[in-house]
Amino acid sequence: MTLLIEKRTVLTVITEAGIEKTLLRDLEQLGVRGYTVSDARGRGSRGVRDAAWGEAANIRIEVICPRAQAEIVLGHIQARYYADYAMVAFLQEVEILRPEKF
Repeated sequence: MTLLIEKRTVLTVITEAGIEKTLLRDLEQLGVRGYTVSDARGRGSRGVRDAAWGEAANIRIEVICPRAQAEIVLGHIQARYYADYAMVAFLQEVEILRPEKF
C-alpha cells in the first residue's frame, strides 16, 4: 500500500478563552475548514494561567491548512488581536494523510 502524504501547515493560537467565539467566527470567515479547540494552561510572560479559571482561562486553537492560508490567518489575528489580548501564535510544517480534509 502506498501512503498518500502531503505537506500542510499547523497554525496554533494560544489566547484568552473570552475571545473564543469571535476568533472562531473570524477563522470561518477566512475560509478555515476546521479547527480544534482545547483548554490550555501554563506559565509565560504574564504569569501562570489555569484552564479552570473560566473566562480568564486560556485556549489553544489548532488549524491544519495550506501555508498561504495559515499566513493570511496569522496576519489577521496579529492585526486584530495582538495589541489587546494575551496571545501567541506559531506555524509548523506537518505531513498529513487524507489531504482532502484540509
